[in-house]
Amino acid sequence: MTYCVGMRLNRGLVFMSDTRTNAGVDNVATVRKMFTWHKPGERMITLMTAGNLATTQSVVSILDERTKVPAERNPSLLETPTMFQAARLVGEALRETIQTNAQSGQSAEAMFGATLILGGQIKGTPPRLFLIYPQGNFIEATDDNPYFQIGETKYGRPILVRGYDPDMSFEQAIKLLVVSFDSTLKANLSVGLPIDYQTYTTDTWQPTHERRMERDDPYMRTIAEEWGVALRAAFLSLPDPVLED
Repeated sequence: MTYCVGMRLNRGLVFMSDTRTNAGVDNVATVRKMFTWHKPGERMITLMTAGNLATTQSVVSILDERTKVPAERNPSLLETPTMFQAARLVGEALRETIQTNAQSGQSAEAMFGATLILGGQIKGTPPRLFLIYPQGNFIEATDDNPYFQIGETKYGRPILVRGYDPDMSFEQAIKLLVVSFDSTLKANLSVGLPIDYQTYTTDTWQPTHERRMERDDPYMRTIAEEWGVALRAAFLSLPDPVLED
């Protein structure tokens, strides 16, 4: 399984993804789920993937292949005029990949399904963030819906709902996402370390911060320990109910 989050802030974009993939409890591997294409001074585009690994790897390979010689492989993520057009391109690649792999009707299409988060900025337009569905259609992040999750989303969502602020710094955003991921890791073994994260500052056209947090990462351990203690202390500080006989 997977857990990925893409978040829109006033200062730019933040991305975080786990790296675990599994086919049963005895076949677990580490696979990158965050991919970036950028052209200095013009664009930066990041994609995160969840779902069938064969599908997501095929989509990334198709998109990457088209960037090698863009003039001969249009349309390409390095040539699209807007992020909306980039989202359409990725959606079409996803839909066509699923349809090609699925030869046995609707159930097979569900088996090969995948969901993607696409975010970035192209010069002359603001940073944008999209959630792309297996059918190839997509929605865009707004002020009312400023972040997207894919994969195993339910355990980490309450943290984001309560803690998100569009004015937060990148440091605060990463801390919030690490808490969200820690809650997911505690509740679901199909999501696992290492965790990749990336931040993007508006109008820079390249990642601002980019890092992988391994299993022995001291910050990850500190957050896991201190969040547990703080949560317990907050719980104990709440008033007890009055129980009637």
